[in-house]
Amino acid sequence: MKIRHNAAVAASLLLLAGPATVLADGFYVGASVGKASLDEDFDGLVIDDSTTSFRVVAGWRFNDYFAIEGGYHDFGDFEQDLGGLGTAKLSADGFTLGGVGSVPVSERFALTARAGMYFWNGSAEINNVSQATPEDSNLYLGAGVKFDVSKQFQLTADWTRYELEDAASGVLSIGLLYQFR
Repeated sequence: MKIRHNAAVAASLLLLAGPATVLADGFYVGASVGKASLDEDFDGLVIDDSTTSFRVVAGWRFNDYFAIEGGYHDFGDFEQDLGGLGTAKLSADGFTLGGVGSVPVSERFALTARAGMYFWNGSAEINNVSQATPEDSNLYLGAGVKFDVSKQFQLTADWTRYELEDAASGVLSIGLLYQFR
């Protein structure tokens, strides 16, 4: 698990530390914020919560249709009141590495799809006492839209499903990308 996590970190850093020529053609950075939802039954413990999540990315767009992207995604904390028994809290964060496809619909508007691997670490607590610290690598899939505000700036909106071991979370987000040209 640690080897895959370290490989994802190294690949993401390589994207960020690319040669200077990449900065002139195709390299981009961005960030987004969104609402992550989780509605799962963990052996009788039901967690049904939404939280604010964020994502930062860096990538290289090969052409108008395809990019490779690495990033960091933090889900925040999902919390569930257990009545008189206290509170359960789940959290996950980690690195992503994947591809992004774009289909231009007009000169400034495109439909997007993303897929890749999410290398994550999590924690599960009940009343601030650690119950588990899972880590894994799982698939993520998403679809969205992109609007070119200018040659450098792009607004994005997307929905992405992240697999988290035996659970899944959907994230609806909006963001901003900066394209080096």
